[in-house]
Amino acid sequence: MSMKKPDHSYHHGHLAESFLDAVDEIATQFGIEAVTLRACAKRVGVSPSSAFRHYADKRALLTAFATRAINQLADAMEQAKQEVQGTDMEAFHAVGLAYVTFALDRPAFFRAMWREETIYSHDERYVAAADRLAGYLKEGFVSTIRDEDPHAFSATELLAWSSVHGLASLFVDGPVARDRNREERIAIADAMLRGLAPALDR
Repeated sequence: MSMKKPDHSYHHGHLAESFLDAVDEIATQFGIEAVTLRACAKRVGVSPSSAFRHYADKRALLTAFATRAINQLADAMEQAKQEVQGTDMEAFHAVGLAYVTFALDRPAFFRAMWREETIYSHDERYVAAADRLAGYLKEGFVSTIRDEDPHAFSATELLAWSSVHGLASLFVDGPVARDRNREERIAIADAMLRGLAPALDR
């Protein structure tokens, strides 16, 4: 009598992505320091050797995780810009809110993006993702504020990014609104963005 094979949570050809999902789960629950290839393999339901076939070491795994995080943040910002085109909603406000909401909803991803001490920061795919996001920010915050040079950060662009990223960081790891729920934090972000808009000379 044959035994039934375990019903793994991944499909053939998508094991590498399943490991990244496991990183998200472990990092969200226990912190990024708790992530190991063996722990991810156990969570996915495969042998540790399967993990090493996809990622040479923990640093390579976290590099792939950070790369995915940056691309997903860039996607969220671009989608927010597209969704308000042709409406009365301020485009910068929508993009900024998408940035903060991404951090609130995916704190493990948000924390992992710029932790160069834990990743291979010269990895080709990571660099491409970082360049893509930087391009959005240098080009007037996804073309929502005035941009004089698409290849460099202006003072206005730095003000916008510093404010939005700073608030997101304060929500995720800082002392701001720790006792507030998601909707209340988004309301705080909404008010900050409305207050910031005049300073951006829009």
